Amino acid sequence: MALPTLTPSSEISAVILPSTGTFSEAQDTTNYAFGIYADPDGDFYDVNFVSGAMDQISFTYKMLGGDVLDIELTAGNVYTAYEASVLEYSYIVNIHQGKNILNSTLGATTGTFDHHGELKSGDLSSSLDGTHVGLKYPKFDYAFTKRVGERTSQELDIGGNTRIYSASFDTNTTDNDQDYDLQSLITSSADFSSINFNNKKVTIKKVFYKTPHAMWRFYGYYGGINTVGNLSTYGMYADDSTFEVIPPWQNKAQAMAYEDAIYTRNSHYSFEIKNNRLRIFPQHTSGSPKKFWVNFTIQEDPWDEESDRTVGVDGVNNLNTIPFGNIPFENINSIGKQWIRRFALALAKEMLGQVRGKFGNSIPIPGDNVSLNATDLLSQAKEEQEKLREELKTVLDELTYSKLAAMESDIANAVTETTKNVPAGIFVG
Repeated sequence: MALPTLTPSSEISAVILPSTGTFSEAQDTTNYAFGIYADPDGDFYDVNFVSGAMDQISFTYKMLGGDVLDIELTAGNVYTAYEASVLEYSYIVNIHQGKNILNSTLGATTGTFDHHGELKSGDLSSSLDGTHVGLKYPKFDYAFTKRVGERTSQELDIGGNTRIYSASFDTNTTDNDQDYDLQSLITSSADFSSINFNNKKVTIKKVFYKTPHAMWRFYGYYGGINTVGNLSTYGMYADDSTFEVIPPWQNKAQAMAYEDAIYTRNSHYSFEIKNNRLRIFPQHTSGSPKKFWVNFTIQEDPWDEESDRTVGVDGVNNLNTIPFGNIPFENINSIGKQWIRRFALALAKEMLGQVRGKFGNSIPIPGDNVSLNATDLLSQAKEEQEKLREELKTVLDELTYSKLAAMESDIANAVTETTKNVPAGIFVG
């Protein structure tokens, strides 16, 4: 029996990747999943991205053998792969830069982001509009270290971010009262009626009945206290004849110790506090102080701050809130753009493998069948994508600021060792 003569309506596949792209097609946002860089009416449109996407068609066509065998992909598939590669590159680089600068950006201004990951205008991002923080080289700020230091200094009563309040209460000398509930006295005082204590325990920082004039006694002329400078004789000779150079912090630390000694050693009273209940010793008499003062703070949540002096509680707190948008295409150099081309090719290869996999292992044709390589394409595509990601991450990890600092130290040490063996030149004037 003779084989029938086939007369198909078309002798080519209905879907074949063209050998070249067109500018109008590459600019059509319907050919992209997001259209971040290709929309002429968008904020991030880049004609160079459109040209790069157009060239990616030719690159993919040649690398996958389109001039030998049909490639069952549309131009839109390649454009989407190209955009996805740019976004993947931006993602990896932004994570790297986030590691670099997070310690200096904690507490800094953050923002709100749209579905593309770009900054939206708003109260938090008003100072960041139109900028790309991911492209900036920030000042080193010791942000986290300073936050820890602020809390430590607050506990030592020499600084911090928590407001310290002062209150006073009258003593009951007629009944020889020794006990006073400071929590109740403070929270019920009309002076603090504007504060919502919300049953929070106040923290008593200091109790005193007279403010000692410590500083003028400490720094005064001919003070004779014998504790400044060399800790023994400086006070005797600080009269324009003898001077000792000492750091200011030493004077400050000694002054604080001296003032504390006046509060305790020179006082005729002592006290104990248990659960903000104060007991004063000895018992009051008619000649006892009629008024005592206390300094205190109010317990705060870690995210509370005063409205008129913010300390960054609403700012950056982790990698997620650093105000990084997608890296502008124009700021990606040749190194990055070559990585993008290779990654886009791997994505296109994966798409082709997915398409061919839907036909099974072969396609029957009259008198024979065509074997498909879907499994090989998928395997290669996954492996190439993973290698490209690891390649980029490895390079970036070797170039963190901490690694660069260590590298500069090694270079400086090497130069020092080398110059030890180089005779110094003789200067001739």
